[in-house]
Amino acid sequence: MTATTKPLPAAGRGIGRALRPTAKVLPEHARAHNRSLVLQHLFHYGPSSRADIARSTGLTRVTVSDLVAVLLSEGLVEELGIRNEGKVGKPATLVGMRTDDFQIVAADLTDEANLRAAVRTLVGDVVARGSAHLDGRTGADAVATLEHLLREMLAAATRPVIGIGIASPGVIDADGHVLEAPNRGWYDVPLAADLSAALGVPVHVANDANTRALAEFTYGAATGDGTMVVTVGQGVGAGIVVDGVLVRGRRHAAGEIGHVTVVDETTPDEDPQPCACGRTGCLETVLSVPALRRRVAGLDPHATDAALASVGRMLGLVLAPVSSALNLAEIVLSGPPELLDGPLREATLDTVRRRTMPAIGQGLQVRMASLDEDGALAGASVLVLAGQLGVS
Repeated sequence: MTATTKPLPAAGRGIGRALRPTAKVLPEHARAHNRSLVLQHLFHYGPSSRADIARSTGLTRVTVSDLVAVLLSEGLVEELGIRNEGKVGKPATLVGMRTDDFQIVAADLTDEANLRAAVRTLVGDVVARGSAHLDGRTGADAVATLEHLLREMLAAATRPVIGIGIASPGVIDADGHVLEAPNRGWYDVPLAADLSAALGVPVHVANDANTRALAEFTYGAATGDGTMVVTVGQGVGAGIVVDGVLVRGRRHAAGEIGHVTVVDETTPDEDPQPCACGRTGCLETVLSVPALRRRVAGLDPHATDAALASVGRMLGLVLAPVSSALNLAEIVLSGPPELLDGPLREATLDTVRRRTMPAIGQGLQVRMASLDEDGALAGASVLVLAGQLGVS
């Protein structure tokens, strides 16, 4: 199949919420910003009249009419007929975003042994799936395996692909440059640029925890008032959305809670274990999925609950100051529910509440992610929506 970066053409349904822009809009960016506002409205609220869009976005009707005309010519939106409201005057013509004729390829690199990918519609439906075994490959060999998988997904798409989104472990800058991903053997790798050049399709790459936070915000149950998504897999990380803004940090490493020390020689009944970062006693050494499975192996149900609650208390110790500093509304746990949803989650919430003032802790929720194991793939799709269409 021939991939394309053209805009889209079946009217989109309303979905999710829009992230708040974080940069000042300069005059030369105004038209692109206004275009994004129109597409954001149509994506999140569904078919609307031009007057509806103007009221929602704060743009003038003339500006909206001009932008809709351009979007119609590009095939991004379509007119859907007249809305008959029984009012005096000219009836309103509805326009809708065309979401059925274009697709996204999303990839999840969080599993240490396997790469997962899918072709998805713009509203999140899965069209095709694929996977690839790494067989211990790292560095350039792992990139080559990923490229081959992405080519297979492009071939499996049934509509033109507007972009590829990748959720990857590691510290990744806003340009999709992997600064460091030790488990993959990637250091200073321009992953987005290299893959885009090889595949001829725009590629967007971000940290997997950040993509899961985006997925909860756009497709899931997060409010955006203050959400922290803690991802528990081979490692531990977090993505944070506060006041509708994804928190990235000074060196794109916000949310790296997995390497906060929680066990040292003074910790009762715990022996500090070595961590992949080179230190000992990091949160990752007790909370990662392999660490949790080792901890509960061979235990009876009562002892298993106690062991998981112990880790939940350690997680709560890490999250209490973060919750206080950011005044979070919720902490979302993403990972195996048989390990996380129960004593561990309950102990986490109890610890945070006991260690924060009532105004912070009493309203806080700790819940499981509303999305399934496809959370990272959903977030990777959001990277493309935002990067190519200005929609999030």
